[in-house]
Amino acid sequence: MSSIELYELEGCPFCSKVKQKLDEIGLEYESHLVSRSHADRDEVKEASGQTGVPVLVDHEHDVEGMPESSDIIAYLEKTYGDSKRAETGA
Repeated sequence: MSSIELYELEGCPFCSKVKQKLDEIGLEYESHLVSRSHADRDEVKEASGQTGVPVLVDHEHDVEGMPESSDIIAYLEKTYGDSKRAETGA
């Protein structure tokens, strides 16, 4: 199991932006496709306290459920982006 999980909705443009960033950085992640109905998104609510997607969970860095695509992308760039890969020699 990957340390990163993404709760997403098929066809969601905000989810696509996050997936594109994950792929760009080269991170493996586990995708959880959720229901179109907000009422049926208990797993998202448990992770983040709300039912919107995308939501990112990063077990390695104790991120329990980060919502908002722009916040997720900024977090991924800061935590895993080019400068971090250069520091670790990856």
